[in-house]
Amino acid sequence: MIDTHFLHYLEENFLTENRIERFKAILKNRTSHFTIAMEDVYQLHNTSAVMRSCEVFGIQELNVIEQKFGKRIDSEIAMGAQKWVDINRFSTMQKCIDNLKDKGYKIIATTPHNDSCMLHEFDISERSAIFFGTEKEGLSEEVLSQADGFIKIPMVGFTESLNISVSAAIIIQDITTRLRQSNINWQLTEEEYYQHRLIWAKNSIKDIDFIEKNYYSKVNRQ
Repeated sequence: MIDTHFLHYLEENFLTENRIERFKAILKNRTSHFTIAMEDVYQLHNTSAVMRSCEVFGIQELNVIEQKFGKRIDSEIAMGAQKWVDINRFSTMQKCIDNLKDKGYKIIATTPHNDSCMLHEFDISERSAIFFGTEKEGLSEEVLSQADGFIKIPMVGFTESLNISVSAAIIIQDITTRLRQSNINWQLTEEEYYQHRLIWAKNSIKDIDFIEKNYYSKVNRQ
C-alpha cells in the first residue's frame, strides 16, 4: 500500500511544482504492458544503452539475467536512466522466465532465425516480455525452447544481425509507438502510478533516508 500522505509531504516540501508535473506527465506515458529481458550481455555499455532506450520510450521494467557475468550500470551511457527504470536482476534464466510468466507475460525471443514474425506483424495486444541474447551467440536454447513466440527485424543487407542495443532500440520504439496509437489499456495501474511517483520523489531528494526516518518518527508520536 502506497503512503500517499508521505508522497504529498515530500512533494510539497522538497520538490518544485515543475518537477512534480514533469513526473506526472512522464508516468502517464509509462507502461508495464511490455518488459525487456537481457540474457548475460557481456559488454556493459549494451546493458546501459538498452536501459536508456527503455526509459526514453516509456518501458518501466528491465530484467537482467546475470548467470555468467556480473553486472553494474554504466552511468555515463545510462544517462541517469537507472533512477527512472526498474531493474530486476536474476541469477538464472529460469528464475527470470518463471517470474515473468507468473506476472502474465508471454515470452518473446528476438532472433533472425526460426519461424519468426516480422516486427511490423508482431501482435502488441498481449503482455509480452521481449528477450535479447548475447552479442555473439544470441539467445540460449533455454529461452528459445520456452518462448511463446519469435520476432525479428526486417533486414535487406548482407549483415545478418544488428548490435543488441541497436536491435533493442528499434524494437522498443516500434512496439511502444504502435501501443500508444492503439485502444489497448497499456498505461500503469493507479497503484503502479503512485508507487513510482513516490520512488521518483525519493530518488530526487538528498538525505532522503534521514527525512523519511524523521517523518515517520513524528507520525508515530502523534
